[in-house]
Parts: sequence; C-alpha cells; structure tokens
Amino acid sequence: MRWRVIITVFALLATGLVASGPAAAAFAPKQPPLKTPWTDQVSTTNPLPEYPRPQLVRTRWQSLNGVWQFAGAANLDDPPVNRDLAERVLVPYPIESALSGIQRHEAYMFYRRTFTVPADWAGQHVQLNFGAVMWQSKVWVNGTAVGTHEGGYDAFSYDITAALRPGGNEIVVGVWNPVDSQDIPLGKQRLSPGGIWYTPSSGIWQTAWLEPTPAGHVSRLDTIPNLPASALDLTVQAAGATGQTVRAQVLTQGKVVGEASGTTGSAIRVPVPGAHLWTPDDPFLYDLRVTLSGGDSVTGYFGMRSVGKAVLGGVLRPTLNGKFVYQLGTLDQGFWPDGIYTAPTDEALRFDLEQEKALGFNTVRKHIKVESARWFYWADRLGLMVWQDMPAMVAGRDASPAGQARFESELRRMVENHRGITSIVQWIPFNEGWGEYDAGRIADLVKSLDPTRLVNHDSGSNCCDSDPDPGNGDVIDDHTYVGPGVTRSPTATRVLVQGEYGGLGLHVTGHEWDPAHTFAYEIQPNSDALTARYVQITGQLPELISQGVSGSIYTQPTDVEDEINGFFTYDRQVRKMDFARVRAVNLQVVAAASGTVLPVGKLVSLRVTTPGYTDRYLRHIGGVANTEVVNASSDKVLKQDATYWVRPGLSDSACYSFESRNFPGQYLRHRGYRVYREANPAPADATFCAKQGLSGGGTSFQSPSLPGYFMRHRNSEVWMDTDPGGSFADDATWNVVGPWWRSGGDLQEGAAHSFGVTTTGYTNRYLRHSGSDVRTDVIDAGSPEADRQDATFVVRAGLADNSCYSFESRNQPGHFLRHSNYQLHSDASDGSVLFQKDATFCAQQPRAGGTGNASLESYNYPTYFVRHYSSLVYISAAGAGHAWDNPNLYDADSTWRDATPLGA
Repeated sequence: MRWRVIITVFALLATGLVASGPAAAAFAPKQPPLKTPWTDQVSTTNPLPEYPRPQLVRTRWQSLNGVWQFAGAANLDDPPVNRDLAERVLVPYPIESALSGIQRHEAYMFYRRTFTVPADWAGQHVQLNFGAVMWQSKVWVNGTAVGTHEGGYDAFSYDITAALRPGGNEIVVGVWNPVDSQDIPLGKQRLSPGGIWYTPSSGIWQTAWLEPTPAGHVSRLDTIPNLPASALDLTVQAAGATGQTVRAQVLTQGKVVGEASGTTGSAIRVPVPGAHLWTPDDPFLYDLRVTLSGGDSVTGYFGMRSVGKAVLGGVLRPTLNGKFVYQLGTLDQGFWPDGIYTAPTDEALRFDLEQEKALGFNTVRKHIKVESARWFYWADRLGLMVWQDMPAMVAGRDASPAGQARFESELRRMVENHRGITSIVQWIPFNEGWGEYDAGRIADLVKSLDPTRLVNHDSGSNCCDSDPDPGNGDVIDDHTYVGPGVTRSPTATRVLVQGEYGGLGLHVTGHEWDPAHTFAYEIQPNSDALTARYVQITGQLPELISQGVSGSIYTQPTDVEDEINGFFTYDRQVRKMDFARVRAVNLQVVAAASGTVLPVGKLVSLRVTTPGYTDRYLRHIGGVANTEVVNASSDKVLKQDATYWVRPGLSDSACYSFESRNFPGQYLRHRGYRVYREANPAPADATFCAKQGLSGGGTSFQSPSLPGYFMRHRNSEVWMDTDPGGSFADDATWNVVGPWWRSGGDLQEGAAHSFGVTTTGYTNRYLRHSGSDVRTDVIDAGSPEADRQDATFVVRAGLADNSCYSFESRNQPGHFLRHSNYQLHSDASDGSVLFQKDATFCAQQPRAGGTGNASLESYNYPTYFVRHYSSLVYISAAGAGHAWDNPNLYDADSTWRDATPLGA
C-alpha cells in the first residue's frame, strides 16, 4: 500500500497537479459513516475525470481535480501565497465530506496548488473554471487577485492569462461559507444538522479546470426549441467577441441536418427539419456545433420539445409538446454519505437518475439544490422531466435586504445558466415559504427571465406558508404527508400538482447515518409492508388526477442522513421496496392519466368535460342515460345512478363495460345510437374502448360495433356519434373520476347490526368491543347481555363521506369503530378530520362471496379491509407485510355476515 501511495504522488508531482510538500504523500480520504458502492472507486489522482460541461465542450482542457493543500483560516485577508499549507484536501469534494480528507466544517478556508500550462497552449488565453464553490470565493494566481464570486450553485470563470508566468504557477482559493449564520441561499445545509436539515458542503464542490481559448470565446449557448418553426432559436453568448460571426450547425449521428449564421449576442434561428421530439419515453437529443469567426469552436447538445399549459378534457393541464403527460416524480435532494453534495463518481451521479427512471418515474424534483452540469446531462439523456428548485434561504427567518439581494442574484443566474437544459420543465423559487418574500413579484421575475417554462411560485404553499397566496405563476402546489391529497383545485391560469407526499420509512440496520436519530412520516416494519403501503397510497393518484392533479412528487429516492424514507438506503446499498411492484403501480398511474386505462373492478363516475357543463355526470333514469348536475348535496339515488362498476369489455376484454352500481347485471349499451341501461345487452353494444380524450385530455369511448362513433352528450342526452365539428371533441371526452357513491354494498342506516365471522370453523364468532379494544369472540343467545351489546353496532352515514358508513357502539353512544396503527378500536370521536376518516368504512361486495355478506374497506386506506386475525381485528391488505396481512384465508377473514343484532 505504501508503494502505491508513493507512485501516486510521484505521478501528481510530475504533471504539476499538486503542490509539493512533506504532507502530500500522507493524503487519504477519511472513512464516511456509510460507504456507497463507489466510495472506494474514487481516484485521488484524477477524481471526476469527465469533462464537466456537456453543453459547452472544448477538446483541450486540464482538470484541476485532485489533492490540493488546505488550511482553515480566521478570514480571507491573508492569502497564503508561496506558503505551504499543512493539510491536504481532495477537490472537488466539500470539506465536511469524508472523501475530501478533512471531514469538518470551517467558516473560512484556503486551498492552494501549483500547475503548469501545457506547451501547446502557447498564444492562447487560459480560462480558470469552477463548476461551483460554496459560498463566497476569492482567487489569486501567482499572488495576483483575479476575482471574487458569491453564490454556491453556479459556475464561473476567470481569464488568468495576464497573471501566468513560464513554468510552474500557483493558485490560491479562499472560501467563506457562513451556512445559516447569514442570509444566503443554502438549501438544507445547517451548522447543527438533524431531522430534515443536513450537513453543510463548504468549499470547492464541483470540478475545477483550465482550458485554452482565443481572446474572444463562447461563454454560454442559450438554446430554445421552436417547434412551430421546426427550428432551434440560438443565442451565442461570448466574452471579448462582440460582433463576431457565428456559424451554428445541428447534427445527428455526425450528419449536419441544419445550419445558420449570425452574430454573437443575437438570436439565430437554425432549422431542424422534421424535428425528432424529446419526450421521457424517447429522450432524443441533437448535437450542436458552434464556431466563431475568431477561431473558437465548441460543441453541445439540445432536445426539441415545448412546455406549456392548456385546457384538456375540461381541466388546465401542463403540456409537453402540446400533450398532457402526467409528471410522476421523486423529491431528489442530491446528498451522499461519502461526498455530501458531491457524488463520488459520475457513475454514481447517473445511478440515482437511472434507478428513478427504472422505477417508472418520468420526473424528478431537484429539491432546493442546483446540481452540476453533468447531472442535467444525464436527466436530458435518460429522459426525466425536472422541476428545478431555487435553494432556499433559512426557514423561519425573515430575509434581510442583503439576503434578498443575494437570493435574487443567484436566482437570476440559476435560470439564465440553465436555459438550454432540455429536461427542465418548471422553476420553483420558493419551498413551503422558507425565506419567502414578495412571492408574486419573484414569480413574475422568473417568468420574465424564462417564459418558456412553468413557474411554481411556492411549492407547498398550503403546507407551511403563512403569507397569502398571491396567485402568480402557473402552478398550485400542495404538500400532504403521508397523503396523497390536495386541498385546492386547478384554476383557469394555474395547474394543480401534489408537490410532496409519502415519506414512508423503514429501518435497515447497518445502513443508517445515525440510528439514534432517525425520521420518517410513517415507519413500516418490513419491506413487504413498506411496498404495500407505497402501492396503496400511490394507487390513489388516479382519482386525484380525475380531480385535476397533473403531477406528484414522492419523498424520496434515497434516505438522506436522519431521514429513512427512501427507496434505497442512504448508501445506495439496499433496496427497501419490491421495485417490480413499485414500477407496476407507477406505470398504472401514468397510464390512467393518459385516459386509456380504467380501474377494472372499481366504482367510477363519468364527468362531462365540455366547458360550462363540467358539473354534469352521466347517470341513468328509468333505463335511459342522461347527464345531470351531481354534487355533495345530491340525494342518494342520484349519486348511485351516476356510479358504475368498471368491468372488462363484454365482447373484448381489452375494452370496458359499465355495470350499474344499483342495478346489478345491467350495463350501459347503445341501441339505435342512443345510450341506455339494460340487462343482457348484446355484448358488442355494451363494450366501449377507451381512447385518449379527443380534446387532448380525459377519455373518449369508442364503440367496437360502430367504428368511428364515440359516446357524447348532446344537451342532456347521451348518444353515439361521429364528429360533426363544433364542440364534439369536448362533448365526446369524459373524465373518469372517483365514484359519487363509494360503497358497492348496502347496509341499513340507523339500524342495529352485528357482524359475524364467515371463515369456516369460526362462524360462531362476532366482531365486538371491550372498552376500546376490538376483537372477535364467541357470542350466542346465552352470552351475557353486556357481551351481546358489545357485539352490536348502529350503522350511521360515514362521518367522512355519507356514501360510506360509520359504526357506533350500541352501549357507548358517541364511540365509533376506528382504525389506529392498523388495529381497530372503539373510541369517542374527537371531532378531528383524521378521526372521521379513520372511522369511515365503505361496504363492498363480499370478497368471499355469499348472500348477506359484505367486506368493509377503509375510507382513507383504500384496498385495506377490516379483517380478523388471531381474535384481533385490523385493517389489512393481503401480503402487505404485517403478520395480520397473511394472505392465508384473507378473503374469508375480511368478509362479514350482516347478522341480526345480538344486543337489545
């Protein structure tokens, strides 16, 4: 091992990539609390060797990553020019990280190293580039101050030609990172981390490098895809090249497909004939080559796509290339146990995005951090839409005028520097009101900087923002833990999203950052239970989509420090869920949003999407289908008439049939082009094939027996029709929404009932409470009256929804059956919304069959049914992972006999 270190240091000295000194040979990274699969792959001679700026590439460059000298300092007033520093640090890993070799915080610090300019760069200007430095940096080259930069998340450069000398040269970088002691954009960095706040990332945390350029050179490529013109609108930003001629070429597979000329700083329209559009399913990228008349030449890339919003299927939706694509994503925070803000390798950086894509997600919310250019390259290349947060200032503290100025300066740079990122579809300047000020003005500012993307003024403004919503921007964003669930609706100008939900946790011994201080919104006992709970809550998204939700973000892809709510452990070593099941439910959500997949075996209602008529639903009256206004105050019959079971198509199982909720065995069918409800219909006439809504959203239903005919409403009547123009596309588009009547079975409200076990061998047992405890016991006519009354409940309209039921104790009025931590109890209502939901159950058709039987589904845990297990009673999902989720006898154990009341 000693010989390997000596050889490594010799190689570094030979290339001029590390300052000499007696401590150089002693460098080694420190041990992190957790090691990722890439920790030991980090090179100390050439870490992160990839060219760091994929959208502005030059062929000649020299990485400055590697071992530098280091020292903490009291201030930045005395740069250590020509002075050795005692410690060694591995750039570009933040000093708090183990990979840096420092693994502690310093408010002030100096980096120092030497380098040699390659001989073949003679006659060129030399640019010193930094991907990002946290937070304020000052740079000296050979004792000459070349510049000061403030901002921890953006790249910057200095032309250091005038400061260079022949042979060896010296760089000194001084850094100040006050973290939360000052008002700066810092995201979740804290001097005292814990809970949802994390370790700081101070100093140089992205690649540093040198490259030669002509005096006039390209500094940025601003690319805006123009789909209507089938062109790329390009502006070449340049330094020292005012008025130079630009030649721009678009290429694919090495072949030029379009080119144009112009001047630096001016818009150039480059044709892209027959544009191949970028989508998450097909993330096609074009290559771009730009040459200045002064000799500079760079390459880059871009994708052709548009971002917008439009009323589709009667709902304002975000659009990608003019179409509604549901944005299903994760809250990606970009932290690593070995590198903190910096992924150990490029393979590791790519890994997280690859795994999110493999899980069926098409979106990632980059949460209050701005990543390196290579992270965005992988998002573009892999096909993930990005919601980009602005790093927040300190939560719970009003920003000072100086802090506001810093925030707006960095916000401008974040937007301007990422105009050419294909994957970014949304900007988020504030999160949950943290450090928020002038939210409406800031939203308008971002929109003025970039009108081509949506602006979400404050993600989670329903959650924690005490300021009133100014109504600016393009997005209404609710956060709900565990959720999902929203409190608002889309408007005529703003789409609705679920910006955060989930947070389901699991302990994994040996893979936790600090086992004594873990956090999640809900802890599950094992992987099976965690997976089942994820599937259960995410399976509720289609109903939210039908209510207007257009995107959702799950918390989160990996654990982060104290938070243990990831799909992966923080070290990326353990998958915490069954990824096949996660992918399956995610794909179901996206398919449901497309309007082509309906929930077979579930109750639904069909809402009109024609503007001005969206309060109307398809219902049957006396066997004839019509549309009618239905709302919360409508009577039971109307709600039931507007509710249908989704069944496999009677003539084609790839399509659908709609069975009446309150007339079992009767289906919607067309006859003489009019739509009716009838028993024993001709199978083809009662089968409807789901197509993406003709108006661009929702679902249209085409008859397989009447090609070209779609179900549409005409006034209040429902017909099969072809397109005569006018409002037909809207009239023939329906939103498949949650049912107006959620119970598939009926119980007699106001009457006393007892619920008997139907499992063979246990049919003498009944559901009963004893005090607060709920279990099953053997009870018969000879049992004490108190026991018989404990097994008797009065059926009430559901406390949370009157289309379901609540069960009040016969002998303890005001006490209701409710679930808590999955187990049933009998408790007095506390009047809370949560209690009302926990105490509401929807009667469904018996899972085990049988006349007079019913299964009781939890209102707020859909797919979880009341089930007895070892004499206790739970809400349970078969195979979910708890002992009581044992699938053995699940259907029988979750089916109850509606019995004659045992108590008087």
